[in-house]
Amino acid sequence: MNHSRFTLAVASLLMFLGVLMGAFGAHALEHRLSVEAQGWWQTAVHYQMIHGLALLALGASRISGIDRAINALVLGIVIFSGSLYALALTNIHWLGAITPIGGLLMMVGWLMLVFQFWRGRVI
Repeated sequence: MNHSRFTLAVASLLMFLGVLMGAFGAHALEHRLSVEAQGWWQTAVHYQMIHGLALLALGASRISGIDRAINALVLGIVIFSGSLYALALTNIHWLGAITPIGGLLMMVGWLMLVFQFWRGRVI
């Protein structure tokens, strides 16, 4: 599978899961989570959806040379949003220490794209 098909498949899955997690948080967990935990949940869904859309655009664009940036973004989403989902559900606060790693990976992915585009190494 080429990177565009992989990126589009992963992005679509992330978007599906983002809608699912958003609905789950709003309905099934509405009265079970503290206000603070609801905020963590909403932040996780928000970042997952925004970055899922970005990955859809990257996959559809057929830009070459961005595989590492895509990998950093995907891993960042999984770690960032995943740790926030887990923190909201378990209230185990050390999970919050993992969240910045995901955020850092997302930032690295975006910076990799900046440098790739700046150098003119696209398509």
